[in-house]
Amino acid sequence: MSNASKSIENQAFAERLRQALKGLGVRPSPVLVANEFNLRYWGKSITANTARNWLLGKSIPMQDKLRVLAEWLHVSADELRFGTLTSAVKSQAGSFDTTALTMQDRDMLAKYTALSVADRKTVCDVVLALAVAASVKARG
Repeated sequence: MSNASKSIENQAFAERLRQALKGLGVRPSPVLVANEFNLRYWGKSITANTARNWLLGKSIPMQDKLRVLAEWLHVSADELRFGTLTSAVKSQAGSFDTTALTMQDRDMLAKYTALSVADRKTVCDVVLALAVAASVKARG
């Protein structure tokens, strides 16, 4: 891989990481990211400088660290690393425009599609009830 394409890939990862942090309401601070990451990772701790390098696109974490980040940020590791939809979401999305969804939305959809038909129906019933309640509340 050329240095130029590696740099582009690193920058794209950094942008996805910052977006995932934003989606969770976490400030993209190297110290904050390092501290939160280290609370969840059982291996050797990372430094704020390592987190800074991830946030600036100077480096991409190894797969074990990427999985911990993805779990913490409630996104799929594939989406965080490569910016692609998981195959489960792709196959279920059909004509639905998934480009407007956040990584968290896409991860939730992937988990939803893995549910049994009965569990999906329960989720749909809950969402419908919430939508009706929100509609009634909006009318005042």
